[in-house]
Amino acid sequence: MTATIPYTYIQCSCADQPPADGDRGSPTAETSEDDDRTFDPRAPRSNYSLYPLEYLLYCEDCQQIRCPRCVTEETVTYFCPNCLFEVPSSNLRSEGNRCTRSCYQCPNCVGPIQVVSVPNAAETKLLGPDGASSTSTGPFALICQYCNWSSREIGIQFDRHSGIHSQLSRVNNGGEAKITAKEVKDRRKETHDDTPMADNLVDADLQFANLRSFYQSQLTDVGSALGNISTHDGGFSSPAALSRIMSLYTGRAGQKSQQGVPYVMREALNTDEGLKLADLNDSAAIKKLVAGGWDCTVAMGQKENQLEGIRFQDELRPVPYLLRTKRSKRCPACRHILSKPENKVTSTRFKIRLVARSYIPTITIRPLQPTANPIPVTYRPGLSDEGPLKPLRPYQYILTFKNPLFESIKVSLATPNVTPGRFSSKVTVLCPQFEIDANTDMWDDALKDDGRDRNDGSNQVSVGKIWERGRNWVSIILEVIPASLSSEHSQWPLKDGEDILEIPMFIRMEWESDVQNDIGTALSKERDAREKRELAYWCVLGVGKIAQE
Repeated sequence: MTATIPYTYIQCSCADQPPADGDRGSPTAETSEDDDRTFDPRAPRSNYSLYPLEYLLYCEDCQQIRCPRCVTEETVTYFCPNCLFEVPSSNLRSEGNRCTRSCYQCPNCVGPIQVVSVPNAAETKLLGPDGASSTSTGPFALICQYCNWSSREIGIQFDRHSGIHSQLSRVNNGGEAKITAKEVKDRRKETHDDTPMADNLVDADLQFANLRSFYQSQLTDVGSALGNISTHDGGFSSPAALSRIMSLYTGRAGQKSQQGVPYVMREALNTDEGLKLADLNDSAAIKKLVAGGWDCTVAMGQKENQLEGIRFQDELRPVPYLLRTKRSKRCPACRHILSKPENKVTSTRFKIRLVARSYIPTITIRPLQPTANPIPVTYRPGLSDEGPLKPLRPYQYILTFKNPLFESIKVSLATPNVTPGRFSSKVTVLCPQFEIDANTDMWDDALKDDGRDRNDGSNQVSVGKIWERGRNWVSIILEVIPASLSSEHSQWPLKDGEDILEIPMFIRMEWESDVQNDIGTALSKERDAREKRELAYWCVLGVGKIAQE
C-alpha cells in the first residue's frame, strides 16, 4: 500500500470477526486464537482492514472502531449535483435516477452543457463563426462550453428554452419524432401483417415500457401464487419471493386456471409485449466505419455513459445527470448513528459525526536524529524525505501519542521482537507503558510551567522512561534494526513494498469516564460514579525504506 513514509494505519476489528454461522467451530475458541496471533501487515487480507485515522468512525455504545466497510449506510436524500434540486424518493420509481430538470452532461467530455439560442441563417454572419446567441428567440440547442460540442451535430434543436428533458425524450437523432405504441399498431394494421415490421423504429424506452406492462399483466394473472408480495414495493429481492417467481416458469406454483392447467409465465412474443428482434445486418455500420475510420467510433467511456448501446459519434446523445445521495452511517451491531449529514443539499455540515480521532490517540513518528535537510519556513509545510535505512544498523524514532479525551488514559504497547515477513527486523519499545494526561485547557498547562514538556537535558535514551511529556501528549523512543534484504533466505526477487519497514503494534488503552444514565432523576451517587473502559486494537507503523545492498 502506497503512502508517504512515515505513516500510521489503524486496523479495524471487523476483518477478524468470526462468521455468523458455526460451520467453522466455536466462535469463542476462534476469537481467542486470533487474539494470540500477531497481526501481519503484509498478509493479503490486511489490505482490507488498514485505514488512516481520518477514515475511521467510533461507536460510543459498542466502544469499537468502525471502518467504511463495516458500517451500515442509509440514504437521507437524493439530489442533482448540477441544479442541487432535492428529488423525493417517491419520484425515483416513476422518473428514474436521472435529473429531469434539463440538466445534461456533454457526451463527448462529460462537462455541463447549456441551452443556447441558435440564430437563423441571416443572423449567422453578424454573430461570427460560433453561430450561437444568448437571446431568448428560438430555435435552441445544447452546447458544451469546454469542447464546443452541440446537439446540432446529431440534428436536434428545440423550440422552447424550458422543458428540454421532455422535448429531447420525444425526438431521435436527426430531429425525427420517436414512434409511439399507437403508431406501431396503426402501421401493423395498414400492412395487414402480424409480424413486427416496425421493430427497427422501436427505441429502448418504448421497448422497456411494453416489456414492463407485459410482465405486470403476467404477474397480475398469477398474483395469488406470489402471496402478499406487491409489484411496486421491491419485495422481489427476498429469497422466498425469488423461489416462488422461479416456480412460475416451471409450473410448480400450484396455482391453476379455471381449466385446471397450471399458470406458467411465458416470454414476450411480439413488439406489443416488448419483443425486439436483433438486427444482424451490419452492412450500414461497416460502410460508415470504412468512410469515417476509427475516429468516428465512440470511446469506451462515452459508451458507458450512454443509456443505449451505440457505436458511432453521430449517435451520441446528451446524458442527464445521475442523482447523488447523502447517506447516514450506523453501527452494524447496535444500530447507533455514527454519521448523519444535514438534510439541506447545499449544506456540508453533519448533525452527528463520531470520528475516531476524537476517541483514540493520534500517533506520529519521526526520527530521533534526522538526516534530511530541514524545510525552509518560506516553503509549503511538509515532511522532509529521509534517506533509506542501512541494514543491520540501529535507528531510533520518537513516537508521540496525543490524547483527545478529557480523561487521562493508560497506554500499554506490545510489538513482536522481530517483524513478520520474509525479512525480519528487530524492534524494541523502550517505554511500553505510560500514562497520558487529559485534554484540558492549554492555558492551564501554560500557567503551570513545571517543565514537564521538556527533556531532562541529558539527551540520553533510557529504558522505561518517557522521552518528552506535554499537556495531553507523551513521546517515547522506538528502536529498530533493519534486516538485510540480501540474505541467504531471499531466493526470489523483492515484491512490491517488501523493502518498507512496517512494524505491527498492539495498543491497549484504559480510562475512566462518567456513567451515562438514561434516567434524569438519578441519585447523586450514581451521577458521581465512574466506569472503567478499555479499548485494544492493532496499528501499523511505516518507518522507512530499507536500502538494498
